[in-house]
Amino acid sequence: MKNQVKLKGQLKSYLRWPLVLSCLLAAMTIGIFIVDYKCGFIAAVCLLCYVIAALIIRSRIKPIIISELVNFALEYGQVQRALLFDLQIPYAVLDDQGRLLWANKSFGEMADPHMASRGIGHLFPEITPDKFPGDEHKTIVPVAYNDSYYRAELVRIVLTDFSQNNALVDTGAENVLIAMYLFDETEIRNYIRENQEQRLVCGIIFVDNYEDALNSTEEVRRSLLAALIERKITKYMQNYDAIVTKVEKDRYQFVIQHRYLPQLQSTKFSLLDEVREINIGNEMAVTLCIGIGADAVSYSQSAEWAKNAIELALGRGGDQAVVKEREKISYYGGKKKQVEKSTRVRARVKAHALKQLLEGKDQVVVMGHKIGDVDSFGASVGVYRIARALNKKAYIVLNEVTKTVRPLKECFENNSYYDSDMFLNEAQAREIVDLNTALVVVDVNRPSYTECPDLLSGTRSIVILDHHRQSSESIENAVLSYIEPYASSASEMVAEILQYISDGIKLRPEEANAMYAGLMIDTNNFLNKTGVRTFEAAAYLRKNGADVLKIRMMFRDDMETYRVRAAAISKAEIFDHEFAFAECVPGNLETPTVVGAQIANELLNITGVKASFVFTNIKGTVYISARSMEEINVQLVMEHFGGGGHSAIAGAQLKDISVADAIARVKAEVRRMKNEGEI
Repeated sequence: MKNQVKLKGQLKSYLRWPLVLSCLLAAMTIGIFIVDYKCGFIAAVCLLCYVIAALIIRSRIKPIIISELVNFALEYGQVQRALLFDLQIPYAVLDDQGRLLWANKSFGEMADPHMASRGIGHLFPEITPDKFPGDEHKTIVPVAYNDSYYRAELVRIVLTDFSQNNALVDTGAENVLIAMYLFDETEIRNYIRENQEQRLVCGIIFVDNYEDALNSTEEVRRSLLAALIERKITKYMQNYDAIVTKVEKDRYQFVIQHRYLPQLQSTKFSLLDEVREINIGNEMAVTLCIGIGADAVSYSQSAEWAKNAIELALGRGGDQAVVKEREKISYYGGKKKQVEKSTRVRARVKAHALKQLLEGKDQVVVMGHKIGDVDSFGASVGVYRIARALNKKAYIVLNEVTKTVRPLKECFENNSYYDSDMFLNEAQAREIVDLNTALVVVDVNRPSYTECPDLLSGTRSIVILDHHRQSSESIENAVLSYIEPYASSASEMVAEILQYISDGIKLRPEEANAMYAGLMIDTNNFLNKTGVRTFEAAAYLRKNGADVLKIRMMFRDDMETYRVRAAAISKAEIFDHEFAFAECVPGNLETPTVVGAQIANELLNITGVKASFVFTNIKGTVYISARSMEEINVQLVMEHFGGGGHSAIAGAQLKDISVADAIARVKAEVRRMKNEGEI
């Protein structure tokens, strides 16, 4: 290191001045020679003596100066080291491999330096080699040690940097060191956590079947049932130091500290089960919806998020809790079979609102979901009839016509009663949709699943009519949203609305057939998810000319479909004695996903099978059809894979995966959810 020390800067120039002056004296000596030879000789002798003396002095003084500088540096370094050693902030010096070279007193009091001698990662696992500062010269890493939290600042030090900034000496070395400072943030983190835990969280509790539950109880016991519901709710929330206020007979609002929210989530909102277990002779179990808005910037925003959460819980069928935390939405409950609402008041109100909306628009465009099925087509035809009854020009957006939809669509083509432009594709629909267009979305409530998502941004008047449970992805800015998870099909919902739109609306036979077919297909020939209102809708459609025999003739299968279905069922696997898994090999089938759904329905006829899952690989995407006998909520299972549906009928899509891997993933999820009691 000593051999590498060189003088530089002003000190180096200062020692060179005698040599520079020698050049000036030499020029002066030459001038004197020209004027006088003898004087010039004397001047030359003096110049030679001066140069010799300067060289001798320079050679002797330079080591002395360097020695003095080194001594000063050492003394200065000892002062710095003493200051660093007594510094209150833990400080350490690491080599470029992260090994501890030196640590001050505060660092030694905080931790054991010997643990870091092999690498700082042994002391702080958060500091990995990739966290070491590179070209940025400084990185910050949060670390924890002995219940304390620190902000570790790592500074990259290159020794050549010292020499470049040093005006006296040049070391010539290129060694890399890392200086580490540890700033204690334990106290401030505790304050932040305490502040976060004390923030108020707003929530809403809604008894979603209050009237129906009371009506199923003897009149003398109704007041007792209402009192028990209120007592269960208030007692449960008092355990979490909550302020509960009864806003309406079936609605409560509460405020809790954020610290209690994880406890509620860990118990999966056991209040849902406690209230459902109330039985004083009521034939219908009481169910709740809970909506919570957390992590909001203000209390008003938390209350608004709680309202959004409760609407989402109701849209998903009730009997569940929804927690909205900024962009994250969590669901709890919703395991039980949904009970059909006996009242049709909501359908009448929505029908009146739909009529007013359509009357104020120039035209109506109806859109279902991608790869439209019979129910989507039937509901679209029903809305088309509503628009025509209100003397509005109407269109149906339909891109891909599947094998099951084709027989129904042919009934409207080349039919003089219907316009030739009744059906539009995606490109044609984009050209006609404007701000004076009412866009009605049927049988779907996810924007990405619609036939043409771009149409949603082309108009401000959007109506949603759907029977699927809502998810975190929803159509924004809908003017009218009628999502009824209790309904068997979208065709059933539209059939009810038709009866309240206007007096004397008469369906044509082809329209009644399309809607009846949608109702029949979605209920698997009236075997799944049927209620009183389902058969009332079917009776209405029959009254308007629906021909059951003709519909049955339309949906007969060919021999190839039977063979594929039989092959899949013959190779089906029973998992955990309750779940049937099968693969549908599409072959040359035109609508393999429909066949997959049929296979799933068939597998439910096996004794002991509570749920079935059928996997169909189409162009690299695995389509999952899930069905159950209402004992297992397959919708919750499919939600884990980005899908959804109903508790008994659901589906999902997995991309870039093989069928075998998809089956393994679903099996693992089913077993986990079963063991944890989620399904």
